[in-house]
Amino acid sequence: MKKTLLTFVLCATALAGCGSAEDPAKPATEPAAKSTDRSSGRPAKEAGTVAWSTCQGLTGPDGKPAAPDPSVECGTIKVPLDYAKPDGDQIDLALIRVKATSDDRLGSLVFNFGGPGGSGVDTLALAAKAFAGLGTRYDLVSFDPRGVDRSAGVRCGGEVERLLAATSGADGEKLARQFTAACEKDSGKILPHVGTVNAAKDLERLRVALGDDKLNYFGLSYGTHLGAVYATHFPANVGRFVLDSAYDPTVTFEERAVTQATGFATSFEAFAKSCVAQGCDLGKTPAEVKENVEKLVEGLKTRPLKVGSRRLTHGLGQLAVITPLYAKATWPMLEQAAASAIKGDGAALLALADSYTGRKPDGTYSTMMTSLQAITCVDSAERPGRAETAAINEKVEKVFPVLSTDSPVTACSSWPAKGSDEAKRIDATGSAPIVVIGGKGDPATPYQWAVSLNKQLKTGVLVTYEGEGHGAYLSGSSCVMRLVDAYVLSGKVPAANTSCPAA
Repeated sequence: MKKTLLTFVLCATALAGCGSAEDPAKPATEPAAKSTDRSSGRPAKEAGTVAWSTCQGLTGPDGKPAAPDPSVECGTIKVPLDYAKPDGDQIDLALIRVKATSDDRLGSLVFNFGGPGGSGVDTLALAAKAFAGLGTRYDLVSFDPRGVDRSAGVRCGGEVERLLAATSGADGEKLARQFTAACEKDSGKILPHVGTVNAAKDLERLRVALGDDKLNYFGLSYGTHLGAVYATHFPANVGRFVLDSAYDPTVTFEERAVTQATGFATSFEAFAKSCVAQGCDLGKTPAEVKENVEKLVEGLKTRPLKVGSRRLTHGLGQLAVITPLYAKATWPMLEQAAASAIKGDGAALLALADSYTGRKPDGTYSTMMTSLQAITCVDSAERPGRAETAAINEKVEKVFPVLSTDSPVTACSSWPAKGSDEAKRIDATGSAPIVVIGGKGDPATPYQWAVSLNKQLKTGVLVTYEGEGHGAYLSGSSCVMRLVDAYVLSGKVPAANTSCPAA
């Protein structure tokens, strides 16, 4: 949650940044029939109404423009801005597809890689090879959800840069008000209509446009929430569903903050032990590693590190530390970057933070951070005030001091669009089996969330991964990959409570 799986698909390469671009697909296409329609019984390989064409404006793993790849296609469908007015204003939903590599095609497999706010168009273009096994019999498809980048992306002027560059002494409430005002000015029309329930309705439109009788879906991190909401609203249309690194949408703001802080603290401890065992530049004992990193981040409050024309602030330092904790493969990057920063060079840490925030090489940002805020605020009726947020921050500080802040405010308290708890209602009764995967060492979506989401679905089949990292399928676990591939490709549902050892 709060991070796409792009980092963990591409490891070090992805952390260089992979920005977004406008208008990836030309020409556009008209929408398929209404969401209650079916594909009229045509074979999946012959169905579908999306006008696919070669993608334009994608980026490479270095964040710079990439040459068009004829094997990767893009398109759009139109969906209602407001589902209460289905014949009113429409928005374009940007799509991407990598066609199945064999003639024995089963249909489409739709991905959401996380966020909320992550661009599926950018991520699938870079990550398709990681899912090549599934791509033998499925067209791999993803999209920018509504409010994200090319799909009426939420934009808030230059306020993201201002927020990220703010020092710890800045007035957090004033910055939050300025941010929300800019979002309302630039994106006021879309703000009330983002959110997971509407995105699930968009998924149903997408299923019809792809010509599939059932939606086959692979959700990671926040994508598990989107998949669970779709299964709640359209249980009869659930095909083969995988929800990896599951998120429990019923948790409160406080529960989410404290649980994630606990997850990152546990992951940091595992990192520190591993680092010391291999000879660590951050300390000779795990306790020393912890102390040095906490001291580094705390020091950025009063002495940000200058990196060219920019500064590594306390807030950016926090993001830089947690980013490589998402995957064991990127732990060495934390050691190297933190060790350099302790010596006065913050460039590597700043690059890690930029990968989290969606900053591109030209200094502009994707809508990752603004879309995340907009979707998060609409998906909950909670509006924690300063006192409540400060109390939560005290709990976080006790668990993992790296994540505490001097200005504990949330933009949702002044958000211009109403929030709703509808996206917290999960019950997929009547759906086909849904495979839910939780990792014991997952810092961002801790294991207990997979257990609770699995129960809420009613049709869930829990798979436990005993290893580290966020995203079990991409962890290197042959056990997880074998189970998922057998389910998605052959329909073999894992036995209940199956467990896979650490990779």
